[in-house]
Formats: sequence, structure tokens, C-alpha cells
Amino acid sequence: MTKIAPFLLLFLLVFFQSCNDKEKDQQITDRENALLEKEKLFATKESEYQSLLKMRDSIFNKKDSVEIIKKWPAEVFGAWTGKVICTESSCSDYVIGDQRIDTWEFDSDSTQLFSKIVNNNKLVRLYSGKFENNEVKLNYKTDSTATKMVEMNVLLNEFSPNKIRGQRTVSIDNKCLAKFSVELTRISK
Repeated sequence: MTKIAPFLLLFLLVFFQSCNDKEKDQQITDRENALLEKEKLFATKESEYQSLLKMRDSIFNKKDSVEIIKKWPAEVFGAWTGKVICTESSCSDYVIGDQRIDTWEFDSDSTQLFSKIVNNNKLVRLYSGKFENNEVKLNYKTDSTATKMVEMNVLLNEFSPNKIRGQRTVSIDNKCLAKFSVELTRISK
């Protein structure tokens, strides 16, 4: 029995040593898995952070390119009587000499400048607008569901205290073009 005891002792020592290695291996594996999860979480947060940086930069770029003027200047703002005369036309819808008199109302909201064209208290057209380089630029386009694709551009660049003058061009289906002289007279209150 005394000869078996050292072997038994050696066997038990090796057995317990191998059990201890399995526990350590499992602990290391668990720690590696936890570390991998943390790395994945960090990579996700890093990706979100980079995305937010790009969004911030694009907002700043748009902010820098957005027009500063969101209100018409006093010399433009308000109601005007508009006299529009056709001066040139390759369109069958417009004849040279045609004349139209409407009310033009220059207004704005928090997002854009616009001009409403009103005739007999009914809205005829709504132009989107810009004021750049001391010029009024107005634009109107029909939507894609319209039977005729019409684009109208107005450039008003001659200013005096109670009059504004310029030109309107109308393109229909990109096939014909009509030009008009525009004269606006301030409506006295």
C-alpha cells in the first residue's frame, strides 16, 4: 500500500491539475467572448458616431449654402398691380400683344420666398422666389401629372420707388417659348 500511495498521490495531483486547466481555459474563453462583444458594441458606436459627424457636416454645409434672405426687401414686399404683355412667341397659346393685368403679392414664410398671382380674388399661380444680386427671380413649374409641361421664369431687375420692371419667359413642353414684358406698380394702401 505504501508503494501505491505515491502513485495515487501523483495521479490525484495530475487529475486536479488538469481540472484546474479546464476551468482556466473556460474563464479565458468567457473573457475573450466578453471582449469580442465589447469590441462589436464599440464598433457599432464608432459607426454611429461617424454617421453623426457626416450628418452634422452636411447640415453645416447646407446651412452655409442656404440663402440668408428669407424675407423680401421692403422695396419688393407687398402687393403690386402687374401688367404683362407678350413681346415674342413661338407658342400657339400666346399671341404677341396679349396683355394681362393681375395682382402680384410678394410674401414669405419660414422656409421660402414666394409670389402669388391673383386675379378676381382667385389664386392663378404661385411662384417660388429668390432675391439675389439686387434681382427678383421667380420660378413656376407644372408637376409631372400635368398634360402640358410648363415652366415660367420671371426676372425683375429694374427698380424705382413705385415700379418694378423685368421679363417673364414661358416654355411649353420644351417645344415653344414666349417672352413677356412685366411692369409692376405698387398698390397704394
